[in-house]
Amino acid sequence: MADTKQAKTVGEHFVCAALARRGWAPALTRDGLERTDILAVQTDSSGRQIQVQVKASTARDWPLGYRGPRALAVSDAEWFVLVHVDKTVDGPVRCFIVPRDHLWAGVWIEHMAWLTDPDAKPGTRNAGVDKAFSQVVTFLGYEERWDLLDRPTTEAPVLLPASFREHATNPRIGLPPEHPWGDRVPG
Repeated sequence: MADTKQAKTVGEHFVCAALARRGWAPALTRDGLERTDILAVQTDSSGRQIQVQVKASTARDWPLGYRGPRALAVSDAEWFVLVHVDKTVDGPVRCFIVPRDHLWAGVWIEHMAWLTDPDAKPGTRNAGVDKAFSQVVTFLGYEERWDLLDRPTTEAPVLLPASFREHATNPRIGLPPEHPWGDRVPG
């Protein structure tokens, strides 16, 4: 895969196909829509609708810089699908289906743990959370969890690494300001 634009195209179309296979009618939005790449409606009698933002990468991480409280969910139908596109043509495509608020909690905790690590050499870590990258390992619990889309995001189990629960209550790390979980990870 030659560039990030191709990875984005592969990711969006792969997610549309995966949604269609699971009973959703997906539609790509126009480029430039800030929070949504795909709108989808369940084809069963429920007619449930979701908004999906796709982030695709050929690396083992995604650039997901936190943009403050406006990045948080405004409804219980906002999802991210993180797509890892293997660099080889026949390599696997992996998808991580994450509720928007879970994603931002994971990004924040991962970055703040890295940024404020007391064992890091002083002066070597100064990138703000708006420049955060998140690793595949942070979202492993969400891999191929297409079933989560069948319920509101507010009912989805938190599948972040177990250590993130402790990090969320650590004053050095915590959760993003104004995050709906307050000062601890639910469940």
